[in-house]
Amino acid sequence: MSFTKIIFSLTFLISINAMSQYSINTVTERKGVSLRALSIPNKKTIWASGSSGSIARSVDGGVHFEWILVEGYSNRDFRAIHAWNEQEAIIVAIASPGIILKTKDGGKTWKKVFENKDASIFLDAIHFKNDSNGFVIGDPISNTPYLLNSDNYGEEWTEVESNFFKDSIIKEESFFAASNSNLTITENEIYFVTGGMKSRLWLNGVAKDIPIVQGLKSTGANSIAISPNKKYMLIVGGDFQNDTGKKNNIVRYQINNQTKSSGNNYKMNPILNEIMVDSNPNGYKSSVIFVNNEIVIACGSSGVDISKNKGKSWNTISNESFHVVQKQPDTNKVFFAGKDGRIASLSVL
Repeated sequence: MSFTKIIFSLTFLISINAMSQYSINTVTERKGVSLRALSIPNKKTIWASGSSGSIARSVDGGVHFEWILVEGYSNRDFRAIHAWNEQEAIIVAIASPGIILKTKDGGKTWKKVFENKDASIFLDAIHFKNDSNGFVIGDPISNTPYLLNSDNYGEEWTEVESNFFKDSIIKEESFFAASNSNLTITENEIYFVTGGMKSRLWLNGVAKDIPIVQGLKSTGANSIAISPNKKYMLIVGGDFQNDTGKKNNIVRYQINNQTKSSGNNYKMNPILNEIMVDSNPNGYKSSVIFVNNEIVIACGSSGVDISKNKGKSWNTISNESFHVVQKQPDTNKVFFAGKDGRIASLSVL
């Protein structure tokens, strides 16, 4: 047997062994509904949102889900969600008019807390840095990312002024509303990633080129995740129209914080150093999450992959398609959501 065949055989056996170790269990399904967002605020509570005005909610840790139709919005696609608890959540609809709705009674009723009727509006993701302070990112308008902010639990939203952005959007650079995870907020930083003809990482309004596949409308970064200890960052994506391609579908950084002074004030200034991977995830990935400081899960239409060394190397554990993955607090589980209203769980430890 040639050396090449030996390596292929070993790789195949490792992949088969990785798949046999993990079992993804479907909890609920709903035909015709595409779920793109998950929010899991505590061990008992799980919310998911998606197309056809559909919301799924569990209050028993994901054992059972109830399906909620947002009255008056059955034709809208809610690709972003944030939940505070089993009663309070906020959802964001893509396309025009851009709307944000909030519930305080477990989804029985919804209050419109934001609306923009601009024909070019397209809201992509929501993220809260703490209970009260949140941001929503939207596709660029007039060559500037559209960023909203709320400092009162999502009750009111205002547009962040354009002078926050030091760089401009390049032609046909935009955002993917693939998994509600192209935006993340730390104590002092706002990170988001763009995709399309140009794919970049934005930090506090400054754009940084990243070595991920780009150049087509279907290519680029989809999801960003930071490790719990704030020392590592992963960006995943690819080409969703060629979801088996695995070249340049991940970027990995080590975050080195340096103290930066401004007058009498001091804050940590993140320096991102790219670090190489030994192997890439298998195919296009729309979502990535750190389970802990070592274990990472990524998913997409190409399947589910796991890394046990901070994203340095990857093994495929399932060929099943999912759009988004999130960790359940205080457990060893992650939950997935995807097409046909499918929500599933996986124990990773």
